[in-house]
Amino acid sequence: MMTLPRFHLAFPVNDLFKAREFYSEVLGCGIGRHSDKWMDFNLYGHQIVAHLSPEDCAMIKSNEVDGDSIPSRHFGVILSWGKWEELINVLKKKQVEFLIQPRIRFKNKNGEQGTFFINDPSGNVLEFKSFKNDTMIFQEENLKNVKNNFST
Repeated sequence: MMTLPRFHLAFPVNDLFKAREFYSEVLGCGIGRHSDKWMDFNLYGHQIVAHLSPEDCAMIKSNEVDGDSIPSRHFGVILSWGKWEELINVLKKKQVEFLIQPRIRFKNKNGEQGTFFINDPSGNVLEFKSFKNDTMIFQEENLKNVKNNFST
């Protein structure tokens, strides 16, 4: 069995205590090394690091994707379908507000996926998604009315 590389992402927060509470207690992330300026979290085997940097927490622009206004800057995890549904139930029980409600995107098309978005307390946007068919994760789809700058 092949082991996939783990991903690392650092992002700004305006309150490290609220970040710790959200990522550890709401999302269930393990806490790693930390100081009074930053904190490591284990997000499904990936290392994410919250850095105290209030001046870098700003409003995020959006783009339209399949009928939703998607924040252009976001990060997240692709889960198995069962884990994705389980996380939805956990977040609902913890009364987490969904920025974009759980839904199926690209229904009956290449890349069909379940997806939802939430904000952390600093306004960072997280997307959690699942594909019914994992082979579709990187499936290319020709989108009409989009200029393709990658054609040869």
